Amino acid sequence: MDRIIPTKNPKALFAYYCGVFSIIPCIGLILGAVALVLGILGLKECKRDANLPGKGHAITGIVLGSITFLANAAVIVLIVIGSMASRSST
Repeated sequence: MDRIIPTKNPKALFAYYCGVFSIIPCIGLILGAVALVLGILGLKECKRDANLPGKGHAITGIVLGSITFLANAAVIVLIVIGSMASRSST
């Protein structure tokens, strides 16, 4: 059961959950960054102890966290640029 839910590597487990929930708009910027950091820390734990589970969860957290963080940041930048462009045209 420990291979399915890596309770002995909580950083990897929380990275996974933060990565999954970062898909929700508006909170993706925060949860994506948290998933990225926890995923890196969880992966380091797996490299330190080869028998520790959670490598897949950590990688999933890193990938999902990175994608959602970048996507949410891009949307914010586009909104700011769009609002600045609409102000200058009026």
